[in-house]
Amino acid sequence: MKKSPKVVVTRRLPAEIESRLTDLFETELRTDDLHATREQLLTAIADCDVFVPTVTDRIDAEIIAAASPRLKLIANFGAGTDHIDVAAAHKKGIAVSNTPGVLTEDTADLAMALLLAVPRRLVEGDRRLRAGEFKGWSPTHMLGHRVRGGALGIVGMGRIGQALARRAHAFGLDVHYHNRRRIPKGIEDSLGATWHENLDEMLGQVNFVSLHCPSTPDTHHLINADRLKLMRPDSYIVNTARGEIIDEAALATALQAGTISGAGLDVYEDEPSPHPALLNLPNVILAPHIGSATFESRREMGELVLINIRAMMDHHACPNRVLPPGASFQIAS
Repeated sequence: MKKSPKVVVTRRLPAEIESRLTDLFETELRTDDLHATREQLLTAIADCDVFVPTVTDRIDAEIIAAASPRLKLIANFGAGTDHIDVAAAHKKGIAVSNTPGVLTEDTADLAMALLLAVPRRLVEGDRRLRAGEFKGWSPTHMLGHRVRGGALGIVGMGRIGQALARRAHAFGLDVHYHNRRRIPKGIEDSLGATWHENLDEMLGQVNFVSLHCPSTPDTHHLINADRLKLMRPDSYIVNTARGEIIDEAALATALQAGTISGAGLDVYEDEPSPHPALLNLPNVILAPHIGSATFESRREMGELVLINIRAMMDHHACPNRVLPPGASFQIAS
């Protein structure tokens, strides 16, 4: 009889996923939902066959070096893997998998919700009403900006960027995008999207900017003080990707100075804490990293974790394996 692998999970997962993990494997679950300390990560990875971290866990080369010789798979619960040293894992013969695709529509929904809510000052209005500041309708009260007829610039035209483009088109926005490579013309035409090779050139032409690129050394502070100055005073920026893409101090300064009109953020440089200067600005919506926070998305993410573990057990290729640049594919033995 095939020995069941030991699976260690670093955070609480949806109950049905935890139940299936314990039914299928020898599984060590968290009894609380606190962020794992570095010491806890080092201890956990030293005694397992499969390690299941989340975006809150920094799995660097030192932690991977402490991994058990039995460890064959880091099955990340999440699409992004910038918090994992994939190259170090690959060098040690440890496969890394992720959970792409299943959170696309939900994250695009949130980005679109922020694009609608920020210019119409929806959250600000809610706060004012609850504070007793609403004294009745007025022709000049709570004026914002119209969305329909505006131009949206999408930075990063992968799955989520394209899903947002479809929504934006339905709301009457003219879609522009900046991507490392131009997407195929057929897809571009179906989205009605215009490619800009130069990001700086695009920023000056759009009313709305939505970020959907990965966090890499090249995208760290991609949106900085200089680029914020290129944006129009009536423009808005939304980030549901990674906090490090925006220089939050520069963003706060731009918002205070009126260089741009508003922002909607779901991710932060120093998560879980936004830059302090953002907290009291009325023209910012701050969401608590809920891009994929639907019952459906989290359940499907868990299903992909299970699928990748089963593939590894059966000596098949993990369907969602992530490789470092230039690496060749090998099936773990």
